[in-house]
Amino acid sequence: MPNGFTFLGLDIKYYGLIIATAFLLGLILVSYLAKKKGYHKDLPFDLLIIIFPLAIIGARLYYIIFSSRSWTLSQMLAIQDGGLAIYGGVIGGFIGLLIYAIVKNIKVIKLTDLAVPALILGQALGRWGNFFNQEAYGYEVTNSSLQWFPYAVFIEMENAWHMATFFYESMWNLVGFLLILVLFLKVDKRGIVTSFYLIFYGMGRAFIEGLRTDSLYISTTNIRVSQVLSIAMVIAGIGMLIYYYKKQNNKYKLPKS
Repeated sequence: MPNGFTFLGLDIKYYGLIIATAFLLGLILVSYLAKKKGYHKDLPFDLLIIIFPLAIIGARLYYIIFSSRSWTLSQMLAIQDGGLAIYGGVIGGFIGLLIYAIVKNIKVIKLTDLAVPALILGQALGRWGNFFNQEAYGYEVTNSSLQWFPYAVFIEMENAWHMATFFYESMWNLVGFLLILVLFLKVDKRGIVTSFYLIFYGMGRAFIEGLRTDSLYISTTNIRVSQVLSIAMVIAGIGMLIYYYKKQNNKYKLPKS
């Protein structure tokens, strides 16, 4: 399966093209949502300038840190050869949001509420880059009656059918995007959208990660680092949901006489 094409002498990888498209659609979405909430029109572009490079750096560093191999500097910089981890990108992007919130004196939860609809949409689209790269797949499927897409995908280098875990996660994230978008537009309470994202994405990723064959592990253990982070996200999301819901409910209660 080809993983790219040549245009005007340039080698274009489908994975890179999909990531660029996801960022563009994310910018359009955040601009629309920011306008709905009355934010300044330049906010989405300011956020993109700081989030984009930090997300790429974070995604690369995460992969390097948890991959069981040694790296030369030139290999670390060769991101065109693959090796970007979405959790690292999320962490890098959050650091960017935090820096912007501190500089502009804005509550960071307002920015995360604004960003997560675009984030989970980007995660849904980004998984299709794994399809073209033939990666992020699951265990081998030996039952011939189950050797069909989208349940399974044929991996050429393995010469075998494997569970299409990238597709499972893409669809899970797409459903999450629709739910989060509705929450953003209908619920005024701060922090609810971010909390729901942490719970929903964390639950799906924790389960699907257990089906994959290319997970990154903590040191020499059999513990999948992304599963640990996913479970931590769910716990954090539940805690945040309770905190912000109670905090904002109490805000509107009349004092007892």
